[in-house]
Amino acid sequence: MLSPENSTAAAETLAWLDRAVIGLNLCPFARAVRVKGQIRCVVSDARDPEALLVALCDEVQLLLATDVTECETTLLVHPQVLHDFTDYNDFLDVAEAALESMGCDGVLQLASFHPDYQFAGTDADDVTNATNRSPYPTLHLLREASIDRAVAAFPDAAEIYEVNLRTMESLGNSGWQDLREQCRRDAAGPHPGATTDD
Repeated sequence: MLSPENSTAAAETLAWLDRAVIGLNLCPFARAVRVKGQIRCVVSDARDPEALLVALCDEVQLLLATDVTECETTLLVHPQVLHDFTDYNDFLDVAEAALESMGCDGVLQLASFHPDYQFAGTDADDVTNATNRSPYPTLHLLREASIDRAVAAFPDAAEIYEVNLRTMESLGNSGWQDLREQCRRDAAGPHPGATTDD
């Protein structure tokens, strides 16, 4: 069973997935995987980077051992650690090295999301940063083969980034804040599909 705190983190993350990632079409590949129930959302109780790295490695092994028809991708939400984006960004190097040491090069890819995500060369309040702003710090494990299939099926994959920037600029900061508030409201209701690493 999820603790109340972790249950909220899971529900809000899934609401963000539905309303922002899928609802705003920030990732055209996400809808089908979500509909098929192939997204694993796990909330970690890790309170330091070392424990989070263990949780990440566990999720890597689980994903590798699971048939793609059962689980396509994993969201590892970690609400208790790496709140500072600089620390989170530094941890990504450690996480990437861990995946490489586990033989995941060319097999799994790590994507990053954070409440304070900031692309290089942007201001902190630039709304385009919101394309990667999740409710809680989150590590996203993706299968390389699945990415290749998705890109092959989507002829304009290279344009997704530019389209997303225009989407966020059109939404604006107030629109983004409204969406975030709606995600919090959604999280107050039942939202199945998440697990914890307790």
